[in-house]
Amino acid sequence: MIDALTLDQLRTFVTVVDSGSFRSGAARLSRVQSAVSHAIANLEAELGLALFDRTGHRPVLTGEGKALLANARDILLRVDAMRARARGLGEGVELELSLVVDTLFPVAWVGEALRTMRQDYPSVAIRLAFEPLGGPLTALLAGRSTLAVITGENFRDARVVLQGLSSIEIVAVAAAGHPLATRIDDQAIEVAELADHLQIVQVDPTTLSQGRDFGVLSPQTCRVGSQDTKHAMILAGLGWGRLPAWQVERDLREGRLVRLHTKDLGRHARAGTQAYLAHRLDEPLGPAARAFGRAIEDIAAA
Repeated sequence: MIDALTLDQLRTFVTVVDSGSFRSGAARLSRVQSAVSHAIANLEAELGLALFDRTGHRPVLTGEGKALLANARDILLRVDAMRARARGLGEGVELELSLVVDTLFPVAWVGEALRTMRQDYPSVAIRLAFEPLGGPLTALLAGRSTLAVITGENFRDARVVLQGLSSIEIVAVAAAGHPLATRIDDQAIEVAELADHLQIVQVDPTTLSQGRDFGVLSPQTCRVGSQDTKHAMILAGLGWGRLPAWQVERDLREGRLVRLHTKDLGRHARAGTQAYLAHRLDEPLGPAARAFGRAIEDIAAA
């Protein structure tokens, strides 16, 4: 009966297929060939069909064997995943790692750190969001995230532990066809001239910075809800704005955007903002969260 199928039989079946013969499969499983042949014969008897054609020098999958191979692989994959998760639960590994990252922080670094974490904790699900300004801190305090990456010095809370990661360079840019972009490189743009043009500004989705503006120099503003929208509006020539250097590097190199040279936006129109890895003081981190922390710290320091 099919209820008598065992995982060992299915694993033996898949191993024989992958190794190419009963003999090679037995060697890979550290068993004698007769035991492997017996396991396959029992599996065939329980399924009521032949999985291999044994008339040739090597066993060849029958049509039925080919059809059931995918099912066998899927079953074994799910069982192995269940075992890994059970082992992780026994070791205190999280079911899920929730992470909210400031939009100024390099996306590629986050992806690389998560990939490194999953090498050791493949059973941990990931919930990832990118939010501007007060978003990461609010997510931590509300319990929506285990970890956060916060940038700048404007969002602090005594309930949150911060670990410095790196400085993120912010640059002022405008589209190549924008009036501010036509200034020659060694001619600094005065703040009064910046104020004559529309500035693209990202708004805070939280109440943490209510009534405050960060880096707003022009009375003319276009306030947008995401950094990608801000980037797109600047590229479209609607106005000028400040963006992280990693996001506009290619646009600057290929001439779509131009750096604005002004002393009012930092030396050489660059300003650095510090990025921190953050977590709640009253919420101890699990193994996967600690592994992500080590990985992102190494990447940021490189």
